[in-house]
Amino acid sequence: MALIQALLPVFSLILMGLLAARLRFPGADFWPGAERLIYYLLFPSLLFTNLAQASLAGLPLSQMGIALGLPVLAVSLLLLLLKPLLGISGADFGSLFQGAIRQNTYVGLAGAAALAGSAGLTLAAVAIAVLIPLLNLLSVAVLSAYGSSGRSWGRAVLEIVRNPLIMACGAGIAVNLLGLSIPRLVIEPLEMLGRASLPLGLLSVGAALRLGISGRELLSIAVSSGAKLLLMPFLVLLLSRHLQLEAAVTLVVVLFAALPTSVSSYILARQLGGNEHLMASIITAQTLLAMLSMPWVLGWVV
Repeated sequence: MALIQALLPVFSLILMGLLAARLRFPGADFWPGAERLIYYLLFPSLLFTNLAQASLAGLPLSQMGIALGLPVLAVSLLLLLLKPLLGISGADFGSLFQGAIRQNTYVGLAGAAALAGSAGLTLAAVAIAVLIPLLNLLSVAVLSAYGSSGRSWGRAVLEIVRNPLIMACGAGIAVNLLGLSIPRLVIEPLEMLGRASLPLGLLSVGAALRLGISGRELLSIAVSSGAKLLLMPFLVLLLSRHLQLEAAVTLVVVLFAALPTSVSSYILARQLGGNEHLMASIITAQTLLAMLSMPWVLGWVV
Protein backbone atom coordinates (compact mmCIF):
# COMPACT_ATOMS: atom_id res chain seq x y z
CA MET A 1 0.00 0.00 0.00
CA ALA A 2 2.89 2.37 0.75
CA LEU A 3 4.34 1.72 -2.71
CA ILE A 4 0.96 2.31 -4.34
CA GLN A 5 0.56 5.59 -2.44
CA ALA A 6 4.05 6.72 -3.51
CA LEU A 7 3.50 5.86 -7.18
CA LEU A 8 -0.12 7.02 -7.40
CA PRO A 9 0.74 10.69 -8.11
CA VAL A 10 3.12 9.55 -10.86
CA PHE A 11 0.46 7.59 -12.72
CA SER A 12 -2.22 10.18 -11.95
CA LEU A 13 -0.22 12.77 -13.88
CA ILE A 14 0.16 10.34 -16.81
CA LEU A 15 -3.61 9.85 -16.92
CA MET A 16 -4.12 13.61 -16.68
CA GLY A 17 -1.85 14.05 -19.69
CA LEU A 18 -3.83 11.40 -21.61
CA LEU A 19 -7.09 13.17 -20.75
CA ALA A 20 -5.69 16.59 -21.70
CA ALA A 21 -4.55 15.30 -25.10
CA ARG A 22 -7.92 13.63 -25.73
CA LEU A 23 -9.63 16.94 -24.93
CA ARG A 24 -7.09 18.74 -27.15
CA PHE A 25 -6.01 20.94 -24.26
CA PRO A 26 -4.16 23.26 -24.46
CA GLY A 27 -3.89 22.42 -28.17
CA ALA A 28 -2.49 19.80 -30.52
CA ASP A 29 0.64 21.88 -31.17
CA PHE A 30 1.51 22.18 -27.47
CA TRP A 31 2.70 18.64 -26.71
CA PRO A 32 5.40 18.21 -29.40
CA GLY A 33 6.97 21.48 -28.29
CA ALA A 34 6.68 20.50 -24.64
CA GLU A 35 8.44 17.19 -25.33
CA ARG A 36 11.36 19.01 -26.97
CA LEU A 37 11.58 21.41 -24.03
CA ILE A 38 11.62 18.53 -21.54
CA TYR A 39 14.10 16.41 -23.49
CA TYR A 40 16.61 19.12 -24.37
CA LEU A 41 16.39 21.47 -21.37
CA LEU A 42 14.34 20.43 -18.33
CA PHE A 43 15.51 16.83 -17.80
CA PRO A 44 19.16 17.61 -18.61
CA SER A 45 19.00 20.40 -16.01
CA LEU A 46 17.64 17.98 -13.41
CA LEU A 47 20.30 15.33 -14.13
CA PHE A 48 23.19 17.79 -14.25
CA THR A 49 22.37 19.63 -11.02
CA ASN A 50 21.69 16.40 -9.13
CA LEU A 51 24.88 14.62 -10.20
CA ALA A 52 27.06 17.74 -9.90
CA GLN A 53 26.10 18.21 -6.24
CA ALA A 54 25.55 14.61 -5.09
CA SER A 55 27.90 12.58 -2.93
CA LEU A 56 29.07 9.90 -5.35
CA ALA A 57 31.89 8.51 -3.22
CA GLY A 58 29.88 5.77 -1.52
CA LEU A 59 27.74 4.69 -4.44
CA PRO A 60 28.23 1.14 -5.79
CA LEU A 61 28.59 2.30 -9.38
CA SER A 62 30.10 -0.86 -10.84
CA GLN A 63 27.61 -3.12 -9.04
CA MET A 64 24.71 -1.01 -10.32
CA GLY A 65 26.11 -1.29 -13.84
CA ILE A 66 26.28 -5.08 -13.55
CA ALA A 67 22.81 -5.40 -11.97
CA LEU A 68 21.24 -3.29 -14.73
CA GLY A 69 23.36 -4.26 -17.74
CA LEU A 70 23.57 -8.05 -17.57
CA PRO A 71 19.77 -8.62 -17.51
CA VAL A 72 19.42 -6.36 -20.56
CA LEU A 73 21.95 -8.48 -22.44
CA ALA A 74 20.30 -11.72 -21.27
CA VAL A 75 16.81 -10.62 -22.37
CA SER A 76 18.21 -9.37 -25.69
CA LEU A 77 19.83 -12.74 -26.37
CA LEU A 78 16.64 -14.59 -25.40
CA LEU A 79 14.56 -12.50 -27.81
CA LEU A 80 17.00 -13.08 -30.67
CA LEU A 81 16.80 -16.83 -30.04
CA LEU A 82 13.00 -16.69 -29.94
CA LYS A 83 12.58 -14.65 -33.12
CA PRO A 84 12.27 -17.65 -35.50
CA LEU A 85 9.51 -19.07 -33.29
CA LEU A 86 7.44 -15.87 -33.16
CA GLY A 87 6.54 -15.82 -36.84
CA ILE A 88 6.57 -12.04 -37.15
CA SER A 89 8.20 -9.70 -39.63
CA GLY A 90 11.56 -8.06 -39.07
CA ALA A 91 9.92 -4.66 -38.65
CA ASP A 92 7.57 -6.07 -35.99
CA PHE A 93 10.48 -7.75 -34.22
CA GLY A 94 12.43 -4.49 -34.11
CA SER A 95 9.54 -2.82 -32.29
CA LEU A 96 8.99 -5.83 -30.01
CA PHE A 97 12.70 -5.79 -29.12
CA GLN A 98 12.64 -2.11 -28.19
CA GLY A 99 9.53 -2.68 -26.10
CA ALA A 100 11.25 -5.47 -24.18
CA ILE A 101 14.43 -3.63 -23.15
CA ARG A 102 14.00 0.16 -23.15
CA GLN A 103 12.72 2.17 -20.19
CA ASN A 104 10.71 5.36 -19.81
CA THR A 105 13.18 7.76 -18.20
CA TYR A 106 10.47 10.27 -17.27
CA VAL A 107 8.55 7.73 -15.21
CA GLY A 108 11.79 6.39 -13.72
CA LEU A 109 12.99 9.75 -12.43
CA ALA A 110 9.58 10.63 -11.01
CA GLY A 111 9.22 7.20 -9.41
CA ALA A 112 12.70 7.32 -7.87
CA ALA A 113 11.99 10.77 -6.42
CA ALA A 114 8.65 9.58 -5.02
CA LEU A 115 10.17 6.46 -3.43
CA ALA A 116 13.56 7.71 -2.22
CA GLY A 117 13.70 11.50 -2.49
CA SER A 118 16.90 13.27 -3.58
CA ALA A 119 18.98 10.13 -2.96
CA GLY A 120 16.65 8.27 -5.33
CA LEU A 121 17.19 10.94 -7.99
CA THR A 122 20.96 10.52 -7.72
CA LEU A 123 20.68 6.75 -8.09
CA ALA A 124 18.27 7.22 -10.99
CA ALA A 125 20.75 9.53 -12.74
CA VAL A 126 23.45 6.84 -12.39
CA ALA A 127 21.03 4.24 -13.80
CA ILE A 128 20.31 6.50 -16.77
CA ALA A 129 24.02 6.99 -17.45
CA VAL A 130 24.45 3.19 -17.49
CA LEU A 131 21.35 2.24 -19.47
CA ILE A 132 20.85 4.85 -22.18
CA PRO A 133 24.01 4.09 -24.23
CA LEU A 134 23.55 0.32 -23.90
CA LEU A 135 19.84 0.30 -24.73
CA ASN A 136 20.19 2.64 -27.67
CA LEU A 137 23.11 0.74 -29.17
CA LEU A 138 21.24 -2.57 -28.90
CA SER A 139 18.04 -1.06 -30.32
CA VAL A 140 19.83 0.57 -33.24
CA ALA A 141 21.73 -2.64 -34.02
CA VAL A 142 18.59 -4.81 -34.03
CA LEU A 143 16.50 -2.32 -36.00
CA SER A 144 19.29 -1.95 -38.54
CA ALA A 145 19.53 -5.74 -38.89
CA TYR A 146 15.81 -6.54 -39.03
CA GLY A 147 14.03 -3.29 -39.91
CA SER A 148 12.83 -2.32 -43.36
CA SER A 149 15.02 0.78 -43.62
CA GLY A 150 18.32 0.68 -45.42
CA ARG A 151 19.68 3.56 -43.36
CA SER A 152 23.16 3.13 -41.93
CA TRP A 153 23.15 3.06 -38.15
CA GLY A 154 26.44 4.94 -37.91
CA ARG A 155 24.60 8.26 -37.89
CA ALA A 156 22.17 6.94 -35.30
CA VAL A 157 25.10 6.03 -33.02
CA LEU A 158 26.35 9.60 -33.39
CA GLU A 159 22.92 10.78 -32.25
CA ILE A 160 23.29 8.60 -29.14
CA VAL A 161 26.62 10.23 -28.30
CA ARG A 162 24.95 13.63 -28.60
CA ASN A 163 21.97 12.55 -26.47
CA PRO A 164 21.25 15.50 -24.11
CA LEU A 165 20.59 13.19 -21.15
CA ILE A 166 23.94 11.44 -21.60
CA MET A 167 25.70 14.79 -22.03
CA ALA A 168 24.06 16.13 -18.87
CA CYS A 169 25.04 13.03 -16.87
CA GLY A 170 28.62 13.20 -18.14
CA ALA A 171 28.93 16.91 -17.37
CA GLY A 172 27.43 16.50 -13.89
CA ILE A 173 29.74 13.61 -12.99
CA ALA A 174 32.78 15.51 -14.34
CA VAL A 175 31.96 18.63 -12.28
CA ASN A 176 31.45 16.46 -9.20
CA LEU A 177 34.67 14.47 -9.54
CA LEU A 178 36.75 17.56 -10.33
CA GLY A 179 35.34 19.34 -7.27
CA LEU A 180 34.28 22.38 -9.28
CA SER A 181 32.07 25.00 -7.66
CA ILE A 182 29.12 26.22 -9.73
CA PRO A 183 27.99 29.84 -9.10
CA ARG A 184 24.53 30.21 -7.54
CA LEU A 185 23.55 32.39 -10.48
CA VAL A 186 23.94 29.30 -12.67
CA ILE A 187 22.91 26.41 -10.42
CA GLU A 188 19.70 27.89 -9.01
CA PRO A 189 18.00 28.56 -12.37
CA LEU A 190 18.99 25.05 -13.48
CA GLU A 191 17.48 23.60 -10.29
CA MET A 192 14.24 25.49 -10.97
CA LEU A 193 14.14 24.08 -14.50
CA GLY A 194 14.79 20.59 -13.11
CA ARG A 195 11.88 20.82 -10.69
CA ALA A 196 9.55 21.59 -13.59
CA SER A 197 10.71 18.53 -15.52
CA LEU A 198 8.99 15.79 -13.51
CA PRO A 199 5.33 16.91 -13.65
CA LEU A 200 5.56 18.16 -17.24
CA GLY A 201 7.41 15.02 -18.29
CA LEU A 202 4.71 12.76 -16.86
CA LEU A 203 1.95 14.80 -18.49
CA SER A 204 3.74 14.46 -21.84
CA VAL A 205 3.99 10.68 -21.40
CA GLY A 206 0.21 10.50 -21.02
CA ALA A 207 -0.35 12.86 -23.95
CA ALA A 208 1.76 10.58 -26.20
CA LEU A 209 -0.38 7.48 -25.55
CA ARG A 210 -2.49 6.22 -28.46
CA LEU A 211 -5.53 4.12 -27.57
CA GLY A 212 -6.60 1.30 -29.84
CA ILE A 213 -4.86 -2.07 -30.34
CA SER A 214 -5.44 -4.55 -33.19
CA GLY A 215 -5.66 -8.30 -32.66
CA ARG A 216 -2.56 -9.05 -34.74
CA GLU A 217 -0.49 -6.98 -32.32
CA LEU A 218 -1.42 -8.96 -29.21
CA LEU A 219 1.39 -11.53 -29.44
CA SER A 220 4.10 -8.87 -29.81
CA ILE A 221 2.58 -6.80 -27.00
CA ALA A 222 2.36 -9.83 -24.70
CA VAL A 223 5.95 -10.96 -25.34
CA SER A 224 7.47 -7.49 -25.00
CA SER A 225 5.41 -6.64 -21.91
CA GLY A 226 6.18 -9.94 -20.18
CA ALA A 227 9.90 -9.48 -20.82
CA LYS A 228 9.96 -5.81 -19.82
CA LEU A 229 7.57 -5.63 -16.89
CA LEU A 230 8.23 -9.03 -15.27
CA LEU A 231 11.32 -10.89 -16.50
CA MET A 232 13.68 -7.91 -16.54
CA PRO A 233 12.98 -6.74 -12.96
CA PHE A 234 13.11 -10.33 -11.71
CA LEU A 235 16.61 -10.80 -13.15
CA VAL A 236 17.75 -7.43 -11.81
CA LEU A 237 16.46 -8.32 -8.34
CA LEU A 238 18.31 -11.65 -8.37
CA LEU A 239 21.56 -9.95 -9.35
CA SER A 240 21.07 -7.14 -6.82
CA ARG A 241 20.69 -9.63 -4.01
CA HIS A 242 23.66 -11.64 -5.24
CA LEU A 243 25.74 -8.43 -5.26
CA GLN A 244 24.35 -7.53 -1.81
CA LEU A 245 23.24 -4.05 -2.83
CA GLU A 246 21.66 -1.88 -0.16
CA ALA A 247 17.87 -1.77 0.00
CA ALA A 248 17.56 1.76 -1.43
CA VAL A 249 19.88 0.95 -4.34
CA THR A 250 18.04 -2.31 -5.03
CA LEU A 251 14.71 -0.48 -5.01
CA VAL A 252 15.88 2.02 -7.64
CA VAL A 253 17.54 -0.50 -9.98
CA VAL A 254 14.48 -2.78 -9.83
CA LEU A 255 12.28 0.28 -10.45
CA PHE A 256 14.24 1.10 -13.61
CA ALA A 257 14.04 -2.51 -14.77
CA ALA A 258 10.25 -2.54 -14.23
CA LEU A 259 9.52 0.67 -16.15
CA PRO A 260 7.35 0.63 -19.28
CA THR A 261 9.16 1.20 -22.54
CA SER A 262 10.29 4.62 -23.70
CA VAL A 263 8.08 6.94 -25.75
CA SER A 264 11.16 7.77 -27.85
CA SER A 265 11.11 4.14 -29.07
CA TYR A 266 8.44 5.27 -31.55
CA ILE A 267 10.82 7.78 -33.15
CA LEU A 268 13.65 5.26 -33.47
CA ALA A 269 11.29 2.64 -34.94
CA ARG A 270 10.15 5.12 -37.57
CA GLN A 271 13.73 6.19 -38.39
CA LEU A 272 15.21 2.69 -38.71
CA GLY A 273 12.38 0.72 -40.29
CA GLY A 274 10.56 -0.74 -37.32
CA ASN A 275 6.77 -0.99 -37.19
CA GLU A 276 5.92 2.38 -35.65
CA HIS A 277 2.20 1.57 -35.31
CA LEU A 278 3.01 -1.57 -33.31
CA MET A 279 5.54 0.45 -31.30
CA ALA A 280 2.84 2.98 -30.36
CA SER A 281 0.56 0.13 -29.23
CA ILE A 282 3.34 -1.43 -27.13
CA ILE A 283 4.12 1.92 -25.47
CA THR A 284 0.46 2.48 -24.59
CA ALA A 285 -0.17 -1.07 -23.36
CA GLN A 286 2.96 -1.17 -21.22
CA THR A 287 2.36 2.26 -19.69
CA LEU A 288 -1.15 1.23 -18.63
CA LEU A 289 -0.08 -2.25 -17.47
CA ALA A 290 2.79 -0.76 -15.45
CA MET A 291 0.29 0.99 -13.22
CA LEU A 292 -0.56 -2.49 -11.89
CA SER A 293 2.75 -4.31 -12.32
CA MET A 294 5.17 -1.78 -10.84
CA PRO A 295 3.78 -1.70 -7.27
CA TRP A 296 3.62 -5.51 -7.30
CA VAL A 297 7.16 -5.91 -8.65
CA LEU A 298 8.60 -3.36 -6.24
CA GLY A 299 6.87 -5.25 -3.46
CA TRP A 300 9.37 -8.05 -4.13
CA VAL A 301 12.10 -5.72 -2.84
CA VAL A 302 10.44 -4.56 0.35
